[in-house]
Amino acid sequence: MPDAKPFIFICGPDDFLVGRLGRERYDELAKEIDDEFSRETISGYAANVAEVEAAVNRFREALQTISMFGGRRLVWLKDVNFLADSVTGRAESTLKQVEEVQRLLEANDPANVAVLITASPIDRRRAFPKWAEKNGDFTLIGGDGDASALGGVLMAEAKQLDVAIEPGAIELMLTKIGANTRLLIEEVRKLSSYVDEGQPITEEAVAELTPNVAEGDFFEAAEAFFSGDIKWTLAALHRHFFSGGDARPIISALQNRNRILLQVRALIDAGDARLGGRGLDGLKTAADKHSDKFVGATSKSAYNLFTQNAWYVGKLASGGRLPTTRRLIDNQQELINAFAEIIKRPNEQEDVLREMATRCLAT
Repeated sequence: MPDAKPFIFICGPDDFLVGRLGRERYDELAKEIDDEFSRETISGYAANVAEVEAAVNRFREALQTISMFGGRRLVWLKDVNFLADSVTGRAESTLKQVEEVQRLLEANDPANVAVLITASPIDRRRAFPKWAEKNGDFTLIGGDGDASALGGVLMAEAKQLDVAIEPGAIELMLTKIGANTRLLIEEVRKLSSYVDEGQPITEEAVAELTPNVAEGDFFEAAEAFFSGDIKWTLAALHRHFFSGGDARPIISALQNRNRILLQVRALIDAGDARLGGRGLDGLKTAADKHSDKFVGATSKSAYNLFTQNAWYVGKLASGGRLPTTRRLIDNQQELINAFAEIIKRPNEQEDVLREMATRCLAT
């Protein structure tokens, strides 16, 4: 194999994706090396500089070991974490050990030893990842860990399962589950077995079957309340409290959505945005115009509409009839009053929220 790269390097921000792809590549290589004694896996996980040195020493010994029967060897340095922008990763001793890893890889003959390295996370600004990209069989998986990258992961998983997934279903799944790659992939697998053969995973299927595990998002009660459906709202509240839920996270979720809708309503009334068939149009232009009003509020928050996912904002605004400014302000006051009432009636939390919902939705 004269054209073979001296090593395989797989990296990315998500350790699950990196590890899974690494396992696939390892299994492929292992098919070519029947002798299990010629296959060696070394942990590259290090909590401090001493553990980095120990891992590199084991890696060096593995590369220098001769196969018992004279055949090709396979060495997998997995779960490497000392290439990250961390205290251990920045240490001078660690950087020297990384230089030693590079020297070993440069000298490796892939005809004698197949080398696989999986690393997550990594600091791609460093010299080693740049060198590995030029000189090895390099794979970056997961992009920068943002929503578009996760959406690509879901589409790839669905394709592998021979099922399509609608864009709206991807966005809703990300909203309900969050950036948990393991759960997202398992959810795609679950839904792929639910839909009829030849049918895509739809937004409706996600809404019905995907749990709400994203932190702080009590999805059904908020969806029901802002749809204006009082029967659904009361039923959702009953289910929440029947399973032992507390009123405060429900109030928080309702307040967060109400804050977002207040800002959406203000933009629409000012002519800076409009509701269209694909959700809220003009959000980016509005952000350029009004972002100076949110100085210092750059992290994702319901207080700053422009930190929210544009698709999600449009979905919230167009999911039902967008309330008037007066109704949204009244909602906010009702939520404040409900919180105060719960302090007075801590054993009647469901009753307090049912009364509040009835006042808001019956008018």
